Amino acid sequence: MTARGYDNVLLPTDGSEATLAAVEEAGHIAALSGATVHVLSIADTRNRFESPTAGLAVDAWEQAEHERAEAAIDRAVEALPDDVPTERVVRAGIPKTEVLDYVDETDVDLVVMGTHGRTGLDHYLIGSVTERVVRNSPVPVLTVRAEG
Repeated sequence: MTARGYDNVLLPTDGSEATLAAVEEAGHIAALSGATVHVLSIADTRNRFESPTAGLAVDAWEQAEHERAEAAIDRAVEALPDDVPTERVVRAGIPKTEVLDYVDETDVDLVVMGTHGRTGLDHYLIGSVTERVVRNSPVPVLTVRAEG
């Protein structure tokens, strides 16, 4: 991080409305500080053998996840200001692990993530990638709650 602000902002995206809420903040911060936004999406490998679409081959599942991740990045990049430089990254794995690994492997100095604001049983059953990143990130994490 320089005296003018952040150099590299990580924006993990799953294409959800919560992510889009974070895009605006990441874009604003990057525009003010001259930072590059690293838009990261994870092709989630946890469910490839238990696909929600019965009968889908593993290769087809992985391809569909990769395409979903690419589409999520496209959506986020399109919503960022045009003058903000971006890096587009798709990784395969477990989202919370891949986000934290990316932070460790690069010179990211801020993570901006959306949160759904789930509570109670939904939070317990679904868990929160954002919460896990907040608890374990070596750099600051700005969370942005989805509207509604």
